[in-house]
Amino acid sequence: MLDYEETFNLEPYGLPQAEKERRYAQWMRELSSYHRGCCQPYDRLCRVLGEETPALPVRMFKEFDLRSVAADTVAKTMTSSGTTGQRVSKIYLDRETSARQTKALNKIVTDFLGKKRLPMLVIDSSAVLKDRRMFSARGAGILGFSMLGRDMTYALDENMELNLTVIEEFLQKHTGENILLFGFTFMIWQHFVQPLLALGSPLRMNGIMIHGGGWKKLIDQAVDADAFRQQVQAACGVDTVLNYYGMVEQTGSIFMECPHGHLHASIFSDVIIRDPADFSEKKTGRGLIECRSLLPTSYPGHILLTEDEGEILGVDDCPCGRLGKYFKIYGRIKGAEIRGCSDTYERR
Repeated sequence: MLDYEETFNLEPYGLPQAEKERRYAQWMRELSSYHRGCCQPYDRLCRVLGEETPALPVRMFKEFDLRSVAADTVAKTMTSSGTTGQRVSKIYLDRETSARQTKALNKIVTDFLGKKRLPMLVIDSSAVLKDRRMFSARGAGILGFSMLGRDMTYALDENMELNLTVIEEFLQKHTGENILLFGFTFMIWQHFVQPLLALGSPLRMNGIMIHGGGWKKLIDQAVDADAFRQQVQAACGVDTVLNYYGMVEQTGSIFMECPHGHLHASIFSDVIIRDPADFSEKKTGRGLIECRSLLPTSYPGHILLTEDEGEILGVDDCPCGRLGKYFKIYGRIKGAEIRGCSDTYERR
């Protein structure tokens, strides 16, 4: 197995892509061999496909229990978000995988925010964390990012209504400090930005907003990334708004957006664009996104074929200075089911 201690000592965006790919060729073989020995359904799939390191469609986690550790070592089960009647993915984490995911998330995000923990305002309700043994993608995201802030405060009550009293007390307590705001894209738009703008008395704070999740509902409303940033700034004064791309099937190894609007692959993950016609790798142009992660050992989630369309924009030459691939997401491919913390949220 790969040396995780050595890997975590590397800078998260410090490896040139050629060196990263050399290492990943070995690492992916090692992880695939490990999972084949520990997860019979995954081994059968490899045999059927005749591939040493196949990409699992993310839907496989809805159809099968894929686990590479004994049931009594599972510390928590993560579930994907799903609309009513949809099956959800179940991702089984032992303590080692969970700790590795948390450590990677910390390394990635602190590269953007710095190591100082900021007062944190979560644009959600605390009710989402009711059962800590079984997390939804939404709850897992909140818990993971909570490790990066301090004095975590929820901006919404249990009815998903704006709690102005709590927000104002939080801001008064942290007057003059930078604030970290975190939430899921559509929920920030619907439950934070729009109510604040409707009040006609926007808040004023300094800080950074990190958001992720689906964009489908916002795109349907003709709201793109620029419009989202502008409205966030109008509602609360925050003008540094960074998106991230991630999934419950590969928690921790998220792809953060730099100030130039590019999503970056860290040392803990990589992306390949596949031609949907024959699944060959596309060096240029749009195609299906395959995500690779070094982190999961309790389940075979190291190579996943998503249902998202994207494009590699460049390698090792982003103006932000981070090495490796950077890319763009265009959204779900046509015919794919809706999934994601923001897109599938239904008001109760």
